[in-house]
Amino acid sequence: MQTQVLGLSVDSVPCLKAWADSLGGITYPLLSDFYPHGRIAQAYGVFRPDGTSERAIFVIDREGVIRYVDVHDIDKQPDNDELFRVLAEIEPEAAAQAPVAAAEPAEVNADVVIYCTPWCPACQRAKEYLYQLGIPFVEIDISRDREAAARVRGWARGYETTPTFEVRGKIIVDFDRSKLDQVLGFK
Repeated sequence: MQTQVLGLSVDSVPCLKAWADSLGGITYPLLSDFYPHGRIAQAYGVFRPDGTSERAIFVIDREGVIRYVDVHDIDKQPDNDELFRVLAEIEPEAAAQAPVAAAEPAEVNADVVIYCTPWCPACQRAKEYLYQLGIPFVEIDISRDREAAARVRGWARGYETTPTFEVRGKIIVDFDRSKLDQVLGFK
């Protein structure tokens, strides 16, 4: 499916970065609705009088029509299966062609596997680091491989933290050079 997930918050960019870092990273771009404060949240009816916004999910089709709205408690995690169902309703042809997750994880024959997303700056730095060291690796895009995303969530306390590395059976969550060097045998 040709979709894009975006996070939007009324917080400033430094605040969003700190929040994403505190989660161990996230797998989608974050946008700041800080100035003019809450203008987008107001347009979508989720801006609160205290200057914060509701936690909400909107699925908007290519014509700009809102096809799904979920306003929920800040502590509630959205149901990804429900979102995939909604997306499949919007683009049934694309959903029919989308790869289906295998029952068993695909076996990757590599000493180093890096689980990434295309928009993750730390992923780009990690890949460049491995290139500089001359370390071959296999890259798996967890935004397209939901089975791999589930594995990452299992390793990263429920978060889709990128990059996550699998090095000869050892897992390293996030781009920690000292841990990576140690597992690779450089320290």
